[in-house]
Amino acid sequence: MGAIIVITPLIIASWPMITAAVPAAIGSLGFTVASAAAANPNLTLAQQKTKTTAEIEVHDSDILANAVSAAQLVVVREDVRVVFARDARGALKLCIEGHAHSKAELKKIGEELLGRVTQQYVYHRIVSELKDRNMTIVDEQVDAANSVKIRVRNV
Repeated sequence: MGAIIVITPLIIASWPMITAAVPAAIGSLGFTVASAAAANPNLTLAQQKTKTTAEIEVHDSDILANAVSAAQLVVVREDVRVVFARDARGALKLCIEGHAHSKAELKKIGEELLGRVTQQYVYHRIVSELKDRNMTIVDEQVDAANSVKIRVRNV
């Protein structure tokens, strides 16, 4: 007997859970967590004028307030800088900046990155829940579209 469950992401988490999912997801896309210097760059006036910015707000998210004061995480890849942050309403927001990209290109980069981060977050939540319920993971597969299939056994 088997069952197929399709999970759609709804992100309700604390900031530390999000900051744990980001590094797990960004490596495959060529991003790295920014150093303090890269997180707050001192751009020249010419660079500031040519910088393009796009924002993505994750509507199905609620990043819970907590004691962590640094409520943002910056990742970089070549000339693209992405800031993950919690907005005033508590939703996850991405700000994507770059010099050699259009707003549409930056938004596409941000959506791809957000998709991977969401997938990592949901994957870790599912695996944790399965362990908490004493279920055994029998098989895991990632297909060409990066969909994850997990086979479990209830023992």
